[in-house]
Parts: sequence; structure tokens; C-alpha cells
Amino acid sequence: MRTVTVVGASLSGLYTARELRAQGFDGRLVIVGDEAHAPYDRPPLSKDFLSGRADEARLALTDAEERAGLDAEWLLGVRARGLDARGRTVLLDDGRTVSTDGVVIATGASARRFPGDDLTGVHTLRTLDDARALREELIHGPRRVVVIGGGFIGAETASSCAGLGHDVIVVEAAPLPLVAPLGPEMATLCAALHRRGGVELVTGTGVAALRGRSGGGASRDLGTTGPGHAQDGPAGRTVTGVELSDGRVLPADVVIVGIGATPNTGWLAGSTLALQDGVLCDDGCVTGLPQVVAVGDVARVGGTRSEHWTSATEQPRVAVGNLLAGRTVGTVTALPYFWSDQYGARIQFAGRRRTADTVRIAEGTVVDGAPGEGGFLALYERDGRTTAVLSMDRPRPFMRARRQLAYEQGPVEQVEATANL
Repeated sequence: MRTVTVVGASLSGLYTARELRAQGFDGRLVIVGDEAHAPYDRPPLSKDFLSGRADEARLALTDAEERAGLDAEWLLGVRARGLDARGRTVLLDDGRTVSTDGVVIATGASARRFPGDDLTGVHTLRTLDDARALREELIHGPRRVVVIGGGFIGAETASSCAGLGHDVIVVEAAPLPLVAPLGPEMATLCAALHRRGGVELVTGTGVAALRGRSGGGASRDLGTTGPGHAQDGPAGRTVTGVELSDGRVLPADVVIVGIGATPNTGWLAGSTLALQDGVLCDDGCVTGLPQVVAVGDVARVGGTRSEHWTSATEQPRVAVGNLLAGRTVGTVTALPYFWSDQYGARIQFAGRRRTADTVRIAEGTVVDGAPGEGGFLALYERDGRTTAVLSMDRPRPFMRARRQLAYEQGPVEQVEATANL
């Protein structure tokens, strides 16, 4: 194996390049990235960068000295548009081709967009360019902000917007935000953070349409959730509101869409790789072609696709070892861990929760459905054993519980809840 091509120049792509050199690969290394930027850290985009506490320099994951040390060909600002059936040639959208012996797929995921949301004032938050555009809107005085989606991205973005003095409403279709990962009891406690931050929370209803104004005309519906909907009318339309499925309309100057992400696998259509909500891999990140591995948000490893920061940093070590060996000699095994910062609170979670698990507050207090001063530590339990731990502003007790859980169940994987955004 004399040439390895890494398709994707974000977190997982950078860590893959580092692992290739660390594990002794001294051949030609090509790194393809669709963004023009050098690798940067995505989690701060919804927090410190959006709120103005961090500039772009603090987002950098590498510097010129390290990039020179990696001795790689960086092809930035160009997209991969295809992979031949044998996985030996990467086709680029500028007409070039890269002949290669091994391929690492690290193309990540893209933010889901609201159908028909191409209006001024409607944003997603996944890339540095997304964050730049949103921050530029938020600096022009108090705005009415509606966040669609109460997951980690939505909650952190709402927290940052509220901290900047904007009037913020979060719309979540589920009965509670974060109910899927945390369960109803703990999701209730996290929902209280929105109230603490002065943010209105609207749950149990979806979004039917985005309303907007074209030029100086009256406001009208400009988007729906219907499949294949296309907006009509002239350009230059600006969002004015969010229509809910129950008929209510929330006035809005800025709308932030945080409804998940879709793995970037379109460029692999026509290859022999199995695609199903990501690139299907075995437990060692190896695809159906031993010379092709996948890592990060795009990889469905052992049946699970993990959009987490440390999945993107842990998987490359195993994937590179297997790529260089030409077969699966190692597997990814880790206990999930994530954290999130919202409204001045630090939420931490470790373990694997199931729907039937019971949960109890082990330390701290809960008053009227809200965390008491100093936060809490909660344990998820099943058949007399702890399966997961959750804490809010209880870092030391959490660390003790996490170590015990790791001792009982295996190594702990450190994961940023906002993942790669």
C-alpha cells in the first residue's frame, strides 16, 4: 500500500492522517476536503464562537508545522463525486482523479434543512461558514429567534442566543427535549434549564411552514413539510414567522433549524459499498472492500452510527490498523460518554441507557421538577446493575460513578454531545 486517500478533512480525517503516520505508513497521503478551511473544531460553533467568546483561530485543530510534518497532499475546497467499484480511484468534482491503494471515508454528515427554507434569516449550524452567517445576524441588536429542534444543538444554540440578549423560543415535536437519549424523568430536569435561561419551550407540536415576506409585500407561507415542496416567487424573501402544526404562528426574525444530520454518502452511489444511513462497516470500521474503511459521522460501525466528537477521534486508530493489515484485526469497543453546556450548566452522561431502565437521584436535590442548587447525579439501573450515569453540575461525583461504570462495563469513550455538529 503506497497511496492512501482520506476523503474528508474534518476531525476524523485529521485524526486518520495522524494515525497513518503514527502507525508507520510512509507512502503518499492525499487528504480531500470539500471545505476550503483547514481542519477546525465544530463543537464550539454553537457555544463560544456563536457567543463571541472564541475567534476562528481558537477553532483550529492543526497548524502549518503539523501539516508539514504529516507530509500530505491537501486538496481542499473540492468534493469527491465518486469511488470506482474496486475502491481504487477517487473521482473529484473538478475533473481530477486520485489513484489509490487504500481509502478512508471520513465525509461526515450534513445538517438537515427544513423543506423550502431558502429564506433570508433561516440557518442551520454545522460548518464554520454556517456559524459565521448566523453570528453576523445576531450582532444586529435584539432579534426574535425561533429554534426548531430541542436536541443538543438546538439547546446549546438557544442558550447562546439567550445569552446575547435575544428573545428565544425552542420548538420541539417530542413531549420533552432530549427525551430519547435521557428518558422522561431526566429530560424534564433538562427542560427546566430553558426556563432558567429565560427561553420559552414549545413541545408536542411540529412545524407546518415557514412564513416570509418577499420584498415589501405582506407575509405569506413560503415553506411546508410536504415532500418535494418547492418555493416560488422572486428572490430576496425574508423569514417572518414559524407556523406550527397546531395553527399557531411564532413571529421570527431568525430561525435556526436543528433537526439532525444526514450522512454524506451520495458520492458513493454506484460503488459496491453497502449504504444504509451511513457506510456499513464491521466492528473494525472495515467495509465490504478491505482496502476501504470509514470513520466518524458517516460510518455505521457494527450497526450503529455515532455522531459524537470522540467517535471521530477513537475510530481512526482502529480503522487505520485494519486498513494497513488488509483485514479486521481490531474492533472499536468503548463505553459512550458525552457532555453538553447549556445555560451555564454542564451536563454529563456515560453508559448505555435502555427504555426499560429505572432512574434515581443518587446525589443532589430536585425541587418542583427542576435541579436544586448544585445540580444532581442520577443513576440508570437495570436488574440491580448500573447501566448509565447522568449528572448536572456534579463533576466530581460523576467522575467517580463513571470510573466505577467503566470498571464494570469496559473502557469509557469520551464524546462531545454536540459531536461534529
